[in-house]
Amino acid sequence: MSRRKLSKQSTSTSLSSTSTSTITSFLPSILTDGKPLPRAVVFDLDYTLWPFWVDTHVYAPLKPNASHSACTDKIGESFAFYRDIHGVLHGLALSGVKLGVASRTQAPDLARDMLKFLHVPPASSVLQSDNNTNAFNGGNNNNNASPSKSGSGNSKQDKPRKAIDFFDMGLEMYSSSKIRHFEALHKRSGIPFTEMLFFDDESRNKDTETLGVTMWLVRDGVTWAEVESGIQEWRRRRGVD
Repeated sequence: MSRRKLSKQSTSTSLSSTSTSTITSFLPSILTDGKPLPRAVVFDLDYTLWPFWVDTHVYAPLKPNASHSACTDKIGESFAFYRDIHGVLHGLALSGVKLGVASRTQAPDLARDMLKFLHVPPASSVLQSDNNTNAFNGGNNNNNASPSKSGSGNSKQDKPRKAIDFFDMGLEMYSSSKIRHFEALHKRSGIPFTEMLFFDDESRNKDTETLGVTMWLVRDGVTWAEVESGIQEWRRRRGVD
């Protein structure tokens, strides 16, 4: 395969308890305003969670760096998540939202390895950093991949985690219709399609909305601003102001 240029960039969920109030105090208001949240948020992978096509741009085997903030492939290229992804995963998980993946990648084993090797720093360090950089409030949010440093947590629970461990709803990663992916996620989780919010960078995947899923189209990867807009759209379709 030819190498391409990396140019593209109704039961509701409530906030779950956490080990400290400090961590949740850094969550964006969209997750703490007391209004309904989708029970599940599902992500595409390529140009949604990370700025590359894993089945086109990445050559196995992968090797993580010392902090597991990025991976290097066979020819020395480095790969990481978009900047806001660490905070988004923590924020949604702390809010009690189930997380899943729906990707039609032709390299599912490589995608799985990437999700295992890329670690997410502790919630306390990630969310505080996002808050300080104004990422929650529409600040200057260049979403280029920028590996985060893994800080030390304040408790045994507040430690770096493998990214793959966040996706408790499941991983549907194979070349197929996204409708098939969502049918599998629904069957596994029992969560109604109308309680799912989907982030993807390809407009053709809006066909998932025939199931009742709300899809939010992202243009250059998932950011906090995109998450807020997606949740607002999900609420709007349910008559929530």
